[in-house]
Amino acid sequence: MSENKRIPNREEIPVEETWDLTDLFASDEAWQNAFDKAREKVSQLSSYAGRLGESGAVLLAYLDQMQDVKNQLSSLMNYAQRKTDQDTRVAEYQAMSSKASALLVEASGASAFATPELLAISDETLERFFKETEGLELYRRFLSVIREKKAHTLSDAEEKLLAAAGEMADAPDDIYGKLVYADLTFPDAKDKDQNPVPLSSGSFVPCQMSEDRVLRKSSFETFYSVYSSIQNTAAATLAAEMKQRRFFATARKYDSALEAALASTRVPSQVYRNLVDTVNANLDKLHRYIRLRKKLLKVDDLHMYDIYAPMVSGGEKVIPYKKAQEIVYDALAPMGDRYRGILKEGFENRWIDVRENVGKRSGAYSSGALCHPYVLLNHKDNLESMFTLAHETGHAVHSYLSNHTQPSPYRNYVIFVAEVASTCNEALLMEYLLDRTTDKKERATLINHFLEQFKGTLYRQTMFAEFELRLGELDAKGEPLTAALLCKEYKALNEKYYGEDMISDDLIALEWARIPHFYYNYYVYQYATGYSAAIALSRRILNGGEKTVEDYLSFLSGGSSKDPIDLLKGAGVDMSGPKPVQDALDLFGTLLDEMEKLMEE
Repeated sequence: MSENKRIPNREEIPVEETWDLTDLFASDEAWQNAFDKAREKVSQLSSYAGRLGESGAVLLAYLDQMQDVKNQLSSLMNYAQRKTDQDTRVAEYQAMSSKASALLVEASGASAFATPELLAISDETLERFFKETEGLELYRRFLSVIREKKAHTLSDAEEKLLAAAGEMADAPDDIYGKLVYADLTFPDAKDKDQNPVPLSSGSFVPCQMSEDRVLRKSSFETFYSVYSSIQNTAAATLAAEMKQRRFFATARKYDSALEAALASTRVPSQVYRNLVDTVNANLDKLHRYIRLRKKLLKVDDLHMYDIYAPMVSGGEKVIPYKKAQEIVYDALAPMGDRYRGILKEGFENRWIDVRENVGKRSGAYSSGALCHPYVLLNHKDNLESMFTLAHETGHAVHSYLSNHTQPSPYRNYVIFVAEVASTCNEALLMEYLLDRTTDKKERATLINHFLEQFKGTLYRQTMFAEFELRLGELDAKGEPLTAALLCKEYKALNEKYYGEDMISDDLIALEWARIPHFYYNYYVYQYATGYSAAIALSRRILNGGEKTVEDYLSFLSGGSSKDPIDLLKGAGVDMSGPKPVQDALDLFGTLLDEMEKLMEE
């Protein structure tokens, strides 16, 4: 095995390419001290039980303390989870994450009395509290959002019971994470020369992107054969996830788990269904893309292990991480100096954990800690990883601006808008690169990547969303979610989305078992809606003036100060209807036109 392909251990990674968690806590001991203090504050929350309607002063004191507890718990969770994710095999950090999660559940239980008591305060009394108590006005929207959920709020005792069940509700996601990130190991794949290639959750997609078709096929079959061996456990875990969603939705008197999930972000469920319907009405474009891919790869049969391979050979460049930073920084010049100043600060002060190491969580994410965001990457010095850097730093700047603009009750933006900032960065990076190349092969390579973004984000994530929607419907009907049923449903969707020109290999039916987002409670649809909004916003930023950028930065700074649909309207995009999704799909068709012409020349 060649040394440059070996996955390094954590201690072998250069320190400048690791994140600096001392900005959160100076040491594990400091974390433990903060944990002990937070636990004491959590225990004090129950002292306000039965008193929230006494006066505005008591209500304000409780709300301030609750926000203080939430901020402390956020920092504790951030440190423990970042430590866990950098090497999931370390039992000490697994234990810290479990302790922090348990304390979060304890805090939820200790404050379970609050919502029923807040609902019991009359409108007249609450208005008097606002007038009498300086500082309480800050919480007006916060309280209004809670009081609007009166129909879905239970008694004090019932709320405590649901809060106590929170840790059990998190169990499916926790079990899944430990199973696939800590326990699963994979045999080596083989390349065209029969050399062994290390295979992991982090290296699987890069193997699938290889121009070596033997490696793609080998890694595909090896990877999913391992998942086949755990399919029943994976199915039972996912079934438990769907059951706990249904339990909580029913307990809170929602019509469905989907309605309950979207209500938490104040997004109409019709937005979800608009996405699925609009994408389904445009599957002909994806089928056309598949035909183009088959033609350009010059294969008699197009298999699922061919879906990530570059359609243009020889245009891919090695892009060292530092160079990727420079390009992303330059590409985001339309955002202005304030935006890029935050980006530069993150690059220079170790906000980012760059490289894959043994035991590290796969994929990439940004976590918006109060001190500053942290970004996890598994960077590979290629075009895909450069776009991932742009994507995750979009999340990071969004978190930074919200955390540093909004007061504590409104710092956290809801999931629906989370993917907008990240994919807007990607769109701006793509436009920057396309504007600076005249080489036909390089342009074709970039358009290929743009098409891949559409395919992977708008089409693929909608397919995931449709699968998740289907699981919820089957669970609501009492259908046992066995591995056989999940594989059948997933394969049928795969065949519908990719069409007749794609061979849906039997092993692709197991792909659901490797997708962690199915444990995120109807999260994935927001990648597709966010991408659609981001395409529209990127064009406004490039074609508009300073006011357009100001509107966008106001959106990024908005946190949860408004409903997400209203925040996006303020930035110039209306997601309440299907138009942004259709416009993005039309652009996909235009890119296909250009790609076909470039390949004919």
